[in-house]
Amino acid sequence: MEVPGLAHNITSPLSPCEGMIKDLSLDAIQLCEREGSKSQDSSISEMEALPVPQNIKISNITCDSFKICWDMEPRTKERITHYFIDLNKKENKNSNKFKHKDVPTKLVAKAVPLPMTVRGHWFLSPRTEYTVAVQTASKQTDGDYTVSEWSEIVEFCTADYSTVHLNQLLEKAEVISGRMLRFSVFYRNQNKEYFDHAREVQGNRMLPSVKDNSGSHGSPISGKLEGVFFSCNTEFNTGKPPQDSPYGRHRFEVRADALFNPDTNLYFGDFYCMYTAYHYVILVLAPKGSQGDEFCKQRLPALDISNNRFLTCKRDEEGDGGLVFHHAQDVILEVIYTEPVDLQSGTVAEISGHQLMSMSTVNAKKDPSCKTCNISVGR
Repeated sequence: MEVPGLAHNITSPLSPCEGMIKDLSLDAIQLCEREGSKSQDSSISEMEALPVPQNIKISNITCDSFKICWDMEPRTKERITHYFIDLNKKENKNSNKFKHKDVPTKLVAKAVPLPMTVRGHWFLSPRTEYTVAVQTASKQTDGDYTVSEWSEIVEFCTADYSTVHLNQLLEKAEVISGRMLRFSVFYRNQNKEYFDHAREVQGNRMLPSVKDNSGSHGSPISGKLEGVFFSCNTEFNTGKPPQDSPYGRHRFEVRADALFNPDTNLYFGDFYCMYTAYHYVILVLAPKGSQGDEFCKQRLPALDISNNRFLTCKRDEEGDGGLVFHHAQDVILEVIYTEPVDLQSGTVAEISGHQLMSMSTVNAKKDPSCKTCNISVGR
């Protein structure tokens, strides 16, 4: 059973929700430390032992919520009025010290039927390991509490963003995508050694590699999806790829229709920035029926290849009927192609510009304070 409204059922003295339990002070919670297994808070009475929660189970885990339940002796349930939940990031050695005033680790819940849903983006982040322990408590007439010993400590890891969260990111990205510019090639910059290795060791192919951890922390493709990264942004005054790149002075260029055509599915992957004015949108190109396509179908919002705000492929009805391609002007597109790419399908040449290392997005961390590209779940 989900607790009906976190603001009234699960809270912390430092959580931003309304309807807090006023009569449990910050000092009382901070002193409620797990020394051995008993609470040492002098304001909490220990008149009669309450049952210790046993066999704790965590289920229905999302990026910002989970369900928790445990076993208790039926004869003592009537005495329990509250649950104390100690929730901490696994790497936090001291489970009862607040790292930041907006990141509470102590939750107080009224005793409701189990399982109970714990939900809150201000203290749960996606893809993060946590520990949790529980006490049962009985509120006395004088405002003090009788508490049980702490339960065993259980570990769990929160999940990735769901398609619901990704659609929220998608909608935010659409707002700033800007007008569409025509382009004709995808390109990939690397150093000379990369292309030499592809020719000599990889059968003249660029092979997919696992995406790094850049972008949103909850992105379901980070560390999981394999692909070859490409760019397609052009300079608005020339219509050609820029001559500068953060990734290397050698560039592979391939005709856009070699990677993007009616036999390709297009997916939205992420939207982020790196403490700068530039915003990035990650898109995935997957040939229909490929392993990458199956991966994305289960995790990412699909886009109409001929009608979306980021990257389009459509027939030129006014010309020769060939395919024409457009990209969004006001965001930097990072395109992941999920299959190997043969170097013979394009050309490799040295660019004349500079290698702008400061523009690299390799393992770049998303700015959690940006209102443009963040949503109301864990960052």
